[in-house]
Amino acid sequence: MFIFLLLLPLLSSFVSAQLPLPRPPFQPADPSAGAVPSSGTPNPQWISLLGNLLYFYEAQRSGKLPSTNRVSWRNNSALDDGKDAGLDLSGGYYDAGDYIKATYPLSFSLMSICWGATDFGKGYDLASQTAYLDDMLRWGLDWLMKAHPNDTTLYVLVGSTELDDAYWGGDSNLPTPRPSYQINNTYPGTDAAAGASAAFSACSNLYANRLFNTSSYASATLQNSSYAQTLLNHAQTLYTFATNARQTTYQTSVPAIKESYGSSSYEDDLALAALFLSRASESSDLYRDAEAYYDKYELSKQNRVFNWDSKGPGLPILFAQVAQSSSKTNGNFSKWQIAAERYLDDIVNGKSQGYMTKDGLLYYDGDSDSASLNPALNAAMLMSRYAPMASTFDKKTAYLKFAQSQVDYALGKNSMSVPYVVGSNPNSPQNPHSALASGGNNVSTIDTSPKEEAYVIYGAVIGGPDKFGRYFDLRSDWPQTEVALDYNAPMLTLAAMHVISDNKDPFFTALQDGAYEKVKPKGLPCDAAFPEGCNGPHLSKGSKIAMGVVITIVGLTIIGLITYYVYLVSTRKKRAFMGP
Repeated sequence: MFIFLLLLPLLSSFVSAQLPLPRPPFQPADPSAGAVPSSGTPNPQWISLLGNLLYFYEAQRSGKLPSTNRVSWRNNSALDDGKDAGLDLSGGYYDAGDYIKATYPLSFSLMSICWGATDFGKGYDLASQTAYLDDMLRWGLDWLMKAHPNDTTLYVLVGSTELDDAYWGGDSNLPTPRPSYQINNTYPGTDAAAGASAAFSACSNLYANRLFNTSSYASATLQNSSYAQTLLNHAQTLYTFATNARQTTYQTSVPAIKESYGSSSYEDDLALAALFLSRASESSDLYRDAEAYYDKYELSKQNRVFNWDSKGPGLPILFAQVAQSSSKTNGNFSKWQIAAERYLDDIVNGKSQGYMTKDGLLYYDGDSDSASLNPALNAAMLMSRYAPMASTFDKKTAYLKFAQSQVDYALGKNSMSVPYVVGSNPNSPQNPHSALASGGNNVSTIDTSPKEEAYVIYGAVIGGPDKFGRYFDLRSDWPQTEVALDYNAPMLTLAAMHVISDNKDPFFTALQDGAYEKVKPKGLPCDAAFPEGCNGPHLSKGSKIAMGVVITIVGLTIIGLITYYVYLVSTRKKRAFMGP
């Protein structure tokens, strides 16, 4: 017995150990390979895209990099994070094109990826990317556990947003100080605590192999019961913290995060946390709690976009999945099927609060302005996830068709001929807004120094085109070119699904080098970085002069015709008056 107790920590470490990484490691191919058609099942180009999308997260790592690091131009960074709080908060991921670490959007990203890998995880297996999925998830989840050092404390921000916004440079000399901000019982944050709980529960489900309907979905094979239980423990304590502390949005306690990732509500986070936890613990009480939140806070009215700040549209779909998969929760599948289809039908039939741009992107004024692809790709992800549960074959077909149109758009079937995933094709973005990859060191010369991006941040999904469908490829144009953890999340799930089910190439293989240059727009974008460009497409100076000349000539012609008409009328009146 004594020997067993001595061996227990070793055994526990063994069962919670992550999957061994491939040798030799996967490395992204040159972008030129994305213009070459492929064949085979699973499709090689979808496999490559899935690998690249995961690779992006490795490029976003903070802390001491492991010996298995594949991104040669990255360095150890922010090793002292958390020291001001007496903790080790090094590690984790930089949130976007800069160097802060923000728990709320990280939690959403991890939740979304784990949910997707529970649905379509077989795609990671077929692509030999499951070990990298495991590696990527643990890098985020292990940090999130460090950020939750006790039951009623969660660190929600590391870094100074003001210093970070003013810094444009590499990862070796980040500006300091990098303060650590927490929520707790005295200064709570319901949304952030509930959001982190949902992430832990969703990922616990994945590692415990708690599938949804197995006839429709196939999880990734990275099951690990010990790790799943550890994640579940954090999920439960965070949910208790979220429900027992004074309920408020977390930026009321941590104003420093307001401009970057301020939350608009906490009610949807509570419902999501309760729902994922109900599945993880097979609890009918938690399922009823989630339904109560949904009804009490009228979350059916949260029917615009699904993203880090708005979980409402995804709730009916998750409710339906849990009700269909677990008899213990006593869920009403038909109720949630109706609710899910009401939301999805409105999008497909053009009756939602979004609209289709002229070149085919689902767009929501306001929500899409700072990252146009994200709402569309999240909608495509929800539709692809729900389609197997659709009430009719026609609805299933319509959802999959619409989802495919948005995936195709993001991968190059758009008016710019740009696949909006860095490194996937010669026409992919060349100048993403990434301080890590740019090679520049002066924010005032962000677009010109260096002339070409120093490093290719493979697999990064960028913000996307403006509402007119135009893409300008400017580093300073952060709404169009910035990279972010949550931008990649829906595309990961969609790519995994395509590895499983699609033997056709992604659209970008049809695009040859130079396609974007032929249609690259002039003038300025229309977005928050360039509001002066929002009066529609701009003409060049020569075109304006030519237009002015044409208008002048047309105007003089019209005046001449009017004068001649008046002359004729007056002449006829005189003749009529004078008689023959």
